[in-house]
Amino acid sequence: MFSEWLTSEALIAAFLIFVGSFVQTSIGFGLAIVASPLLFLVSPDYVPAPICLVALFISLLNALKYRSSIEIGGLKMALIGRVPGSIAGGALLVMVSGNALALWLGILVLFAVLVSLLPVRIEPTPTRMGIAGFFSGFFGTSSAIGGPPMALLLQHQEANQLRGNLSAFFVFSSIISLCVQIPVGFLNTHHLWITIPLLPAAYLGYRLARATTGSLPKEKIRIGALVLCSLSGATAVWQGIMAL
Repeated sequence: MFSEWLTSEALIAAFLIFVGSFVQTSIGFGLAIVASPLLFLVSPDYVPAPICLVALFISLLNALKYRSSIEIGGLKMALIGRVPGSIAGGALLVMVSGNALALWLGILVLFAVLVSLLPVRIEPTPTRMGIAGFFSGFFGTSSAIGGPPMALLLQHQEANQLRGNLSAFFVFSSIISLCVQIPVGFLNTHHLWITIPLLPAAYLGYRLARATTGSLPKEKIRIGALVLCSLSGATAVWQGIMAL
């Protein structure tokens, strides 16, 4: 069974998780945006549960690092909205085919890139946080890409506060998504097994980001991530369209 961890698919998956973890630690989100579409092409088994498990791991590390900057009270409405959104995302997993899910992943990634480029400032009111939480749950449970709705509202916070609040939200939201994925059959022992070799890669990405974030301009990391996201999203959309 351990030979499954040394296949070309597993090594490619580990590399994608490494890059995604570096991006998420650097700017506060981006693991699934970077990794999900390409991981789905490597093997659909990697999406969404293994990415959610890795996101939980990385989010715990970052939440501990930036715990002094976390404001749990401000996340309350988002977490409440996350629950029905996650249930709706679980229903989508049951209803759509694998090819449709690939197309959905690509569209979500391109949408996330568009959101990241918007110059508008949206204030995080309790109502907006609840709505963002719902869509984060819907997107995150069905595709593991739950960051953009929350990042849109919180993007103007101070850097460490943004990382801390997003990480704290992702800890709870990843657990909610995983709980929904179990009964619909998208999280089982096989998914746990293929996730194990991804965790060291995620940790290396986290450590590299911690070591270099201070010297690398945040905006350059963000631009590089957006370029990579655009390429991976466009690839997933093309593959999904061709397969349908």
